[in-house]
Amino acid sequence: MSIRRTTKAARGAAVTASAVGLALLAAGCGGGDSGAPAPEHDKPAAHSATPDGDDPGTPAADADKVIGEMKGPDGVDVTLRSATRDSGGFVTVEGTVTNHGTRAFNAIDWRSNETELKSRSSLSGATLVDKAGKKRYLVLRDTNGECLCTTGLSGLLPGQSRPVFAQFPAPPAKVTEVDFQLPTMPPATVKITD
Repeated sequence: MSIRRTTKAARGAAVTASAVGLALLAAGCGGGDSGAPAPEHDKPAAHSATPDGDDPGTPAADADKVIGEMKGPDGVDVTLRSATRDSGGFVTVEGTVTNHGTRAFNAIDWRSNETELKSRSSLSGATLVDKAGKKRYLVLRDTNGECLCTTGLSGLLPGQSRPVFAQFPAPPAKVTEVDFQLPTMPPATVKITD
């Protein structure tokens, strides 16, 4: 075989290999937009920023369980009900915010300082801190610039409560205790459950 034919054959094989590689890469990154619903185990846990009931003052589902409390200025308290590690690689912290003050509460000071973030009155500024590992975990964001947390947390009148949640990247499995922090509030140490 001549050098010219060998070079042509090698180029053809390289182009074919590249095309196959790109096709496999595109198939792997496709994101499942085939129109078919994703299997239930592939879907992330869905959380609502408002309770299922008609009354926005209804407390979270497991209202008796308390894993941490934070008492802030102007009579605003946060009662933490759970910090659950999910097999998908994140931790969801759930609780209730209650306004014991004398004026309406807006969570504008609890938002993140990120300029790209769309959520305004939200828990987007919340963090989990692994003191032993010296790591801070920020609230997860979606591709539209929204936090994976309670949003629209404004106009909480005196005496009212609302359920809240925030999702974070999961610390390593050996980490079972973290500090949950919100701006303007003292931290609360919570245990992560599986």
